[in-house]
Amino acid sequence: MSRWLCLLLLVCANAYASPADNAERSSADRATLITQLQDVRHNVADRTSELITTAMGFVGVPYRRGGTSAEIGFDCSGFVRAAFEQAKGLVLPRRASEQAAATEVIDKKDLQPGDLVFFNTMRRAFSHVGIYLGEGKFIHSPRSGAQVRVEDMGSRYWQRRFNGARRVAMDADEAQVPALLANTSALP
Repeated sequence: MSRWLCLLLLVCANAYASPADNAERSSADRATLITQLQDVRHNVADRTSELITTAMGFVGVPYRRGGTSAEIGFDCSGFVRAAFEQAKGLVLPRRASEQAAATEVIDKKDLQPGDLVFFNTMRRAFSHVGIYLGEGKFIHSPRSGAQVRVEDMGSRYWQRRFNGARRVAMDADEAQVPALLANTSALP
């Protein structure tokens, strides 16, 4: 989401930076474009908040190997899948490794709330998954005998096992942002 905010600010700055362009563009066209970009940004933020709220609602649900619901319990990938399905209507693959393969690779420094974080906890890549919350925290269903909880990725255990970050494919509103940005050059 923050990269879209940066792009929005860049577009707005460019819209007001060039006196020659400003003379040619009508203020109504600029206002319309800015309003559209702000609406998209708010919609994306609302859906990310909904995902985080949904995930946090599962705190305390017990771990259950192969579990896919709050009623019987979750394993890590079942938890992630249920949160995305309930909050966004997206059905992710069932296993953590399949979720990693089906999502966009991102750098750890680019993590945003709602992104997936993967760990090597069973001597194989992408054997554990959680949802990034921001500020170095993630939520997950950790292991047998435990419950869905929030943890710090900065702890020694998770730092040593971290092996990737992924972003779930853009939805329709997020896909509109690049199109709206491309249309800025078409303004009169």
